[in-house]
Amino acid sequence: MIKNADAVIVGSGAAGLFCALSLPSGFDIVLITKSDLESSDSFLAQGGICVLRDEDDYDSYFEDTMRAGHYENRRESVDIMIRSSQDIINELIGLGVEFDKKDGEYLYTREGAHSRPRIMFHKDITGWEITSKLLKNVKQLNNVKLYEYAEMTDIIEEDGRCRGVKVRLNGEIFEVRADYTILASGGIGGLYEHSTNYPHITGDAIEIAKKHGIRLEHLDYVQFHPTTLYSEKPGRRFLISESVRGEGAVLYNKAGERFVDELKPRDLVTEAIRKEMAKDGTKYVMLSMEHIPRETIMRHFPNIYEHCLNEGYDVTRECIPVVPAQHYFMGGIWVDSYSRTSMPGLYAAGETSCNGVHGANRLASNSLLESLVFSERAAKDIGRDAGVNAKEKLRSTYIR
Repeated sequence: MIKNADAVIVGSGAAGLFCALSLPSGFDIVLITKSDLESSDSFLAQGGICVLRDEDDYDSYFEDTMRAGHYENRRESVDIMIRSSQDIINELIGLGVEFDKKDGEYLYTREGAHSRPRIMFHKDITGWEITSKLLKNVKQLNNVKLYEYAEMTDIIEEDGRCRGVKVRLNGEIFEVRADYTILASGGIGGLYEHSTNYPHITGDAIEIAKKHGIRLEHLDYVQFHPTTLYSEKPGRRFLISESVRGEGAVLYNKAGERFVDELKPRDLVTEAIRKEMAKDGTKYVMLSMEHIPRETIMRHFPNIYEHCLNEGYDVTRECIPVVPAQHYFMGGIWVDSYSRTSMPGLYAAGETSCNGVHGANRLASNSLLESLVFSERAAKDIGRDAGVNAKEKLRSTYIR
């Protein structure tokens, strides 16, 4: 079976969905996803999404991103992301995304390596709030066909250009032939025993790109999140958002002593935890929310509170055991500032891609923003290449 389309998108996370919303409304679009539509890591993001608060915030936001990335970031990409952030937030609000407010004003939280609060959030389920609203809007588009449990097995290459993808669905292989292909299939967490990612996120696009000689970059840049709830149960690890530490949570060793500045970049906090566990001969360290008011915990972190309670820990009364786990992939398929890969007709966005924004270590809450900024840029570039106006502002189809 062959399905013809103008564009095929692989992945139903924030990058794939926003790209579908941003492509020209006249395009015939096919979107495939390896599992069900809601089993993407974008739904799991807790902390929030960064935004440039005002022009005075630019220099510090830029420096925070560069410092966290050990100055291996692509400066152009960082600038594009920061400069685009306010427009992206406004678009999300237009799509019905609700960010937390107090007295009618938006709230901002702070996470590790940020010099000031600049993270907008929806309780501690920001990823779910954003991605579910994106999906809701995509489902209203008549020009987008969604296929669940459809696994990309290869891309179609003809005369050095990508012409679509091969897909396994219901045990059979079929082709989706398209002028433009966007890979947005996530990272590599499923390859690790302990990860915050869904187990089916296994870097499929990376392997396929490698087979076709498509340029890759920084495949060794893997981020471990310092604080996931320790468990001996198999499966995905539950993330304890960095914004918990941003609001005042502290880390203790076996002797009940603090041993690290909890607001350092993730890789440095992870390193400190590993050293402390090795010194103490333990499998975890303890995280305490004792300095966070109970009302803040219940309002800002209700999901974390409920999950920990179900595991036998009351975070308002006691410490919880935490351990680092694989969390994010900064490397991937090399792309330029418009998310174009080294193969004509092929784009990549989100965690699948490497546009250099994150350098060697991602700054907290830059992931959702980066995915949205550069998936939209891919859509605009495709629109220009196809000779139509990308993002024909589908406001008539947007719902809240």
